[in-house]
Amino acid sequence: MAFIEVKGQQIEVDEDGFIEDPALWSEDIAAYFAKEEDVEELTEKHWQIINYLKAYYKEFGIAPMVRKVLKDNSINMQELYVLFPTGPAKGACKIAGLPKPTGCV
Repeated sequence: MAFIEVKGQQIEVDEDGFIEDPALWSEDIAAYFAKEEDVEELTEKHWQIINYLKAYYKEFGIAPMVRKVLKDNSINMQELYVLFPTGPAKGACKIAGLPKPTGCV
């Protein structure tokens, strides 16, 4: 069992650093994970993807397929990797506070 500390709060993470309880996610936790995933600043475009991932997960209980993320957000794969250098599953989902997607890392 591993933990990170964000603003004095202990957050349990799995062996790959994904948050164990998505209900504990906050924007401060997103900023913490962003730095870990080589994202210096979360821009409006980052938040568009993060909020999309969170809403999709809330509705369906899983992370969306990458093609769906691209299509629904009018973004291409190259742009997504510029936003999230470690990738849509590892980087974007981690920052959004989703559990590690199946088949990821």
